[in-house]
Amino acid sequence: MTFFIIILYGILGLFLLVTLVNVSTGPRLSHPPKKSRFTNPTISVLVPARNEEHNLPACLESLLALDPAPAEILVLDDHSTDKTREIIQGFAFKHKQVRGIRGKELPAGWVGKTWACHQLSQEASGEILVFTDADNTYHPAALERSVRWMQALNLDMLSAFPQQTLKTLPEKLVIPVVDLFVYSMLPLWLTRFSPFPSLAAANGQWMVFRKEAYDTLGGHKEMASEIVEDVAMSRKTKKRGLHLLTTPGTGTVYGRMYRNAEEVRAGFAKNLFGLTGFHSGLFFLIFSMLLLTMVIPYGLLIFSPGLAVAGTVILNLLIRMLLVLAYRHPPFVSIVLHPISILYTARIALHSWNSYRKGSITWKGRAVIKEENTR
Repeated sequence: MTFFIIILYGILGLFLLVTLVNVSTGPRLSHPPKKSRFTNPTISVLVPARNEEHNLPACLESLLALDPAPAEILVLDDHSTDKTREIIQGFAFKHKQVRGIRGKELPAGWVGKTWACHQLSQEASGEILVFTDADNTYHPAALERSVRWMQALNLDMLSAFPQQTLKTLPEKLVIPVVDLFVYSMLPLWLTRFSPFPSLAAANGQWMVFRKEAYDTLGGHKEMASEIVEDVAMSRKTKKRGLHLLTTPGTGTVYGRMYRNAEEVRAGFAKNLFGLTGFHSGLFFLIFSMLLLTMVIPYGLLIFSPGLAVAGTVILNLLIRMLLVLAYRHPPFVSIVLHPISILYTARIALHSWNSYRKGSITWKGRAVIKEENTR
């Protein structure tokens, strides 16, 4: 028992240290280096959209309010069956910056989003390419802050994890846990200064590239079959010796990924197994460690209370409190329901693994099959 508690302290202490470093000294999109210069490159903002009639108007209004204004906002309608196409046409009629693109049929061997992003990149003319999702909104300085970071650190790729708008309980339970994976397990400065691709991360909701670097990487064409294309792109950036930075987008980029329990379940079933590169061993190692360090201590506190066990629970609470304060997670659910949020996320993760094994993942009406990657 004593040895087990020592292991818990070691792992939780490391998580707390990484969290403290990220919270206190980590890069933030909202705070570019003070002495950074700013030249105004031509910027193309690229938005893939499939059945986004509820999100797209707010996204486009927000993009049109950016300062500096992008040279062009290209929106691809990916065979939507709702009013997405009409909304794009309406904005394009009123605003010369906005141009609608009708998506072509999905070729074999491509994932829907990578195909949409590839088509957008073929139409873009900017020196800077910004890929973003239709369910985002933005601070007016989002582009300026991103470009300042790019120019100050000579970046080829920058990605930000948006500040998520969370309204339903399933959203509040799961999405902050995904942030925990990043902010408590990955020192963010290592995404820039470490050469190791394993220390890379990205979020497809906000990815910024120098056009030359994007072409060097082969663009989304090289990611054609990647389901978690953002992470794959970040790792390839490092493999090619290019410069990457991953930051929190808190206070600058806002997103609402899912709106109910079914969307949370389907969305993360698509992504969670893929985050480990479809490695079953790594997948079960990570989630076993989470259950061991973030759920078991609460059980021990009930059935075998003591100061040593209480200390492991306090470490858990400190980690979640820091994340709440720094990244604006919902306080009650994140801190009080912390072990429940881990269990709920682990349940969806297991569903993700099992669904990929069965080849039964679907997203937005399309089958998502990646059997060749599961092992």
